[in-house]
Amino acid sequence: MRILFMGTPDFAMLSLKAIYESGEEIVGVITTPDKAKGRGMVLTPSPVKKYALEMGLDVYQPQTLRDGAILPLLEELKPELIVVVAYGKILPEYVLSYAKHGCINAHASILPKYRGAAPIQRAIIDGETETGVSVMRMDAGLDTGDVILTEKIDILPSDNFETVHDKLVIASCEGLLKTIALFKEGKATYTRQGDDFTYAEKITKDDCFVDFSKSLLSTHNQIRGLSPIPLAFTKMADGKILKIVSAHTTDKSAPGAQTGEVVSLDGAICVKCADGVIALDIVVPEGKGRMSARDFINGRKISLGDILGKRS
Repeated sequence: MRILFMGTPDFAMLSLKAIYESGEEIVGVITTPDKAKGRGMVLTPSPVKKYALEMGLDVYQPQTLRDGAILPLLEELKPELIVVVAYGKILPEYVLSYAKHGCINAHASILPKYRGAAPIQRAIIDGETETGVSVMRMDAGLDTGDVILTEKIDILPSDNFETVHDKLVIASCEGLLKTIALFKEGKATYTRQGDDFTYAEKITKDDCFVDFSKSLLSTHNQIRGLSPIPLAFTKMADGKILKIVSAHTTDKSAPGAQTGEVVSLDGAICVKCADGVIALDIVVPEGKGRMSARDFINGRKISLGDILGKRS
């Protein structure tokens, strides 16, 4: 099958690698233009471009897709299927409808839940115990296309954004390869998404602020859903920012303590939540690097009775 691949970051590169190594015919790779990065503002190719060139694949970097900009390229390459993984630009109708089997995309959720920009983080923050990758036939909407297949994974209590992301990379590669096989066998089916959908809005700074007046479980889910990027944070008693890399729930009780109060400094920073005590294990103090809570405590930057999480 003649496949045109469109993608940009590492997540997409690994999907391209899986398709290439499966022996499929990749007629071309479209990625975004090189970007200036670093202090020297050096033009840097995307991970997809780097890999494609290493494999000897033809790479194209159009500045725009509008007004039929890549129609001549499509007519030259004649793809039967277009695989799109985190390309970074909206595809116009002429691209979506050009190939015999259309454009397919692997979205990191069990659609129609968590359409949108931050499906992995939102699923963890919401306390989901399962997520997955939905391979869909793209249409003009935002993650609204018909689903061809879904690969599911478990979200464990020990998982964070990074570990779930890595599991979903594997699921995405497997899902795309299975979908390509279905097309080749003439067995692909399409399931319309239900109307009971949710959106995974882009993560904002407000989403990262830890409000210890919420439940213990909700606080823990927020911290792990935002780790290792962009990281949940709180404010110290002196007003400085303290980012939280990891934490764990405890069975400690703190009768009479205020929410946000530091109730123990025995190896971890233990903070009172609405219905329990959470232990902060690894933190990033303002202006410092990542360190264990024990090292932060030993630096005498925090005391019993401090109140964390005041916004003002």
